[in-house]
Amino acid sequence: MRSYSSLKLSDVVFFSLFIFCGNATAQFSPDKEIPRKSERSSYLFPIKPGNTATITGTMGELRDTHFHAGLDIDTPGIGVPVLCADDGYVSRATATTGGYGNVLYVTHPDGNTTVYAHLDEFKGAVGEFIRKERYARKVSEIDLAFIPYQFKVSKGELLALSGNTGGSGGPHLHFEVRNQYNEATNPLAYEFTEVRDNLAPLVFKIALKTMDSESRINDQFGRFEFSVVKKGDSYSLPYPILAQGNIGVEVLAHDKMENSRFRYGINFIDMKVDNQLVFTQTIDKVDFNETRRILTVMDYQTLELKGNRFNKLYIDDGNRLDYYPGIPKKTAITVKEKETSVEINLKDFNGNISHVNFKLKPSPTVVETPLLNAMSKPYETEILENTLKINVKNCSPTEPKINIWQQGKSTSISRTYEGSNRNVYLINLQTTLPDSVQTCQGTITFNFKDRVPSETVYKYYSDFMDIEFPNQSLYDTAFLEISYDTLNKQEIFSIGNRTIPLNKNISVTLKPKETYFQSRDLGLYRKTGRGYAFVASEWKNNRVKFNTRDFGQFTFLRDTIPPTITKIGLSTAAARFKIKDNLSGIAYFEANINGQWLLMVYDYKTGILKSEKADPSKLLAGDFELKIVDQAGNESIFKQKI
Repeated sequence: MRSYSSLKLSDVVFFSLFIFCGNATAQFSPDKEIPRKSERSSYLFPIKPGNTATITGTMGELRDTHFHAGLDIDTPGIGVPVLCADDGYVSRATATTGGYGNVLYVTHPDGNTTVYAHLDEFKGAVGEFIRKERYARKVSEIDLAFIPYQFKVSKGELLALSGNTGGSGGPHLHFEVRNQYNEATNPLAYEFTEVRDNLAPLVFKIALKTMDSESRINDQFGRFEFSVVKKGDSYSLPYPILAQGNIGVEVLAHDKMENSRFRYGINFIDMKVDNQLVFTQTIDKVDFNETRRILTVMDYQTLELKGNRFNKLYIDDGNRLDYYPGIPKKTAITVKEKETSVEINLKDFNGNISHVNFKLKPSPTVVETPLLNAMSKPYETEILENTLKINVKNCSPTEPKINIWQQGKSTSISRTYEGSNRNVYLINLQTTLPDSVQTCQGTITFNFKDRVPSETVYKYYSDFMDIEFPNQSLYDTAFLEISYDTLNKQEIFSIGNRTIPLNKNISVTLKPKETYFQSRDLGLYRKTGRGYAFVASEWKNNRVKFNTRDFGQFTFLRDTIPPTITKIGLSTAAARFKIKDNLSGIAYFEANINGQWLLMVYDYKTGILKSEKADPSKLLAGDFELKIVDQAGNESIFKQKI
């Protein structure tokens, strides 16, 4: 049998998040009391108990595609003893290339299960059992469930050695406490004295966003970021912001702890407008049933384009998380005739609080906005909510109009407002999906095909591709953009906009115009930055069917280059190699010694493959063979006598 793995990070991360990482379901009010220690079990800190710990991640903090479900405890390298938090039994053990890597689950009499992830080496009787099962099944990755008390453990017992396996960014222990409903709760509720936190969250920016085409911020339509001024644990904007209509608020902030360079999540946020509570959010539990709902909590476009995690203080229609008791959808601030005072409170799990205050000053809608910066490009376009914003560099002494073409019909509209050397036009995409727009700077072509709702099944058909959207595959209505192009006979299929997140896989069938010679080295790839990611697909009658949870550009490439195998060390004690593939990624690897299967453990982050002997006391001796195969079927074989 073969040991399966993938070199492509996107594939590994997707699998790991699907299995292990989820979104959060919360029940919170800003004044909620944390249970007293006497009301809970007393857990032992799993790494060097009694010593001050360095925490690298806290529960509930925002990650790119999931809520963090536990406590990340820094370890000085690999091999630090991991101790059991309380009496109980090992209920599950897994070893995977991605996700949590090597992980143990221990169930306790109080109904909770503690989780110990990214381990380097399992210890004790359960460790021996896991190794034997991997050899018996001839697999590198394994998931084992145990009957109660098959492997009994005691508080303080050595479970494993800490490591950096799976999707870990450095040596540490990921530690969780899950309740009887398999929800991750905050380990800090157990008041570990090893964790010290007397610092309030840090706030960096406030973002304001117009929520409809009639709204303005400083007389403009769009999303705008403002840096705050800090005074102690209070923050403010140094001047009022002009606003009109419905305004969404976002905050860029993170928590800190003493003597630590790491950034942490903020568990509790509320917002008051003119002293009235209009928004409250908590993250005190993580539910693993839904893995990507976090993308409704952050501004996804800003995350994708800039890497910043702004927390929305409004609730999108597609946000189904139970974070906001009693808070209605689309929690926007409405600015009309009087100055509006906004107060934001951010509290970490230890009760440290930061405050943000600013004012929104009403400003009537104007046609001329002289504060706009001059443009360097002839025109720019942006979609915000349901509105298409078009900036056109001024080229006419008179008020210019633009012509909107849709399905062979033309409509002229005047500018919405103007600024320095530019004119701004706003188009409601709910009523108009333009094929093109004629401006004094030239024609802007769009590839809009339809409006895709988030709450129903939707199917799109064309000469180039068919797409099936399952129910709730989108977080909000999407304005579907589709295009087909060729470059040096290479077909490029563009689907959607990468700044729009997908909640579920969509099913796509491409219809190439070119006729391709069918062989395993021909594969489908998605453009990712400067490179490509292999996409599993099925060819039939010159049609290509695949599932994806990412919009983007797709094309066909041939991978004819075998993977590389670089020997790091090969002796009677151990075998270590570095493996790499240039395009499609590693599909599987297999090692034998004298024809007998040898367990090899793969770290996709470093590309290192290392052996783990069936009997640690025995030497590796004889004929060694390692085979690596990529997704395109190219294989490399290394042989050596030890």
